[in-house]
Amino acid sequence: MKNYKELEIWQKGVDLTVEVYQMTRTFPPEEKFGLVSQIQRAATSVPANIAEGWGRGSTKEYIQFLRVARASLMELETHLILAGRLSYIQGDRSGKLRQEVETLGKRINSLIQSLLRR
Repeated sequence: MKNYKELEIWQKGVDLTVEVYQMTRTFPPEEKFGLVSQIQRAATSVPANIAEGWGRGSTKEYIQFLRVARASLMELETHLILAGRLSYIQGDRSGKLRQEVETLGKRINSLIQSLLRR
């Protein structure tokens, strides 16, 4: 691969982030600097850390940034669960987003394992 933009996990991370930004537009205005900000920052952190890790130039650092991306993904999942319980997200959309989070998490885990075996 020539660059991180060719990585499927980076592309899926960007897609998820766009979905999250679109979804949070419907949140109550009082959550703009609370839950909305937290959700958006966690989502943005996933593809950003994948890209930064790719750019570090060493497998060890790449793995570390993938782990940070995975942690941000778990943070995002927690925020989505809270938003669902607060009825800020409709049930079907919440489930779809959480499924995407789970799938992306599995892909990040697979890449980490693959890099560790090298």
